[in-house]
Amino acid sequence: MAASGLDIKTPLFVLGGARSGKSSWAESVVLRLPAPHVYIATAQALDDEMNLRIESHRERRRDLWETIESPIDLSNSLKILKGPRKPAVLVDCMTIWLSNLLCSGSIEAESAIDALCETIEAVDYPLVMVSNEVGYGIVPENQLARRFRDLSGLTNQRLAGICASVFLVTAGLPLRIK
Repeated sequence: MAASGLDIKTPLFVLGGARSGKSSWAESVVLRLPAPHVYIATAQALDDEMNLRIESHRERRRDLWETIESPIDLSNSLKILKGPRKPAVLVDCMTIWLSNLLCSGSIEAESAIDALCETIEAVDYPLVMVSNEVGYGIVPENQLARRFRDLSGLTNQRLAGICASVFLVTAGLPLRIK
């Protein structure tokens, strides 16, 4: 389903595997909405490879988007966008945000997830969120990876439950699941 033929109901949640096309598809959905377009980026350039990924995303967005970098305090970044301006907002990506929380060591992930869900339920503007579906793989061998997998699945379930629409993107093709 091309984004051009989609009846957009938000909040909208987009899931998919790594390099599935979910971010590009979610961007095309948001760009169908009236400007301004706000891109909330959760990634941090902690190494050269991630820096290249971030640059690739920036080049794709060009000057069509206002970018807010929010690797940790996503709930607050969403709250400050409320009001008369009504931007169309894309959050990319929820699993990177969750990874940032877990690696920070100073933030209780479950509380942050609760706060984020409350914030999302109260937004007054179009919102599209992107997340990786990590539950199709093997059981990770270490505790941190298992915690990440489990919290990612829980977060995705919670977000899917409060979103008006949910799509799974595979090989660049979106499938509406809610």
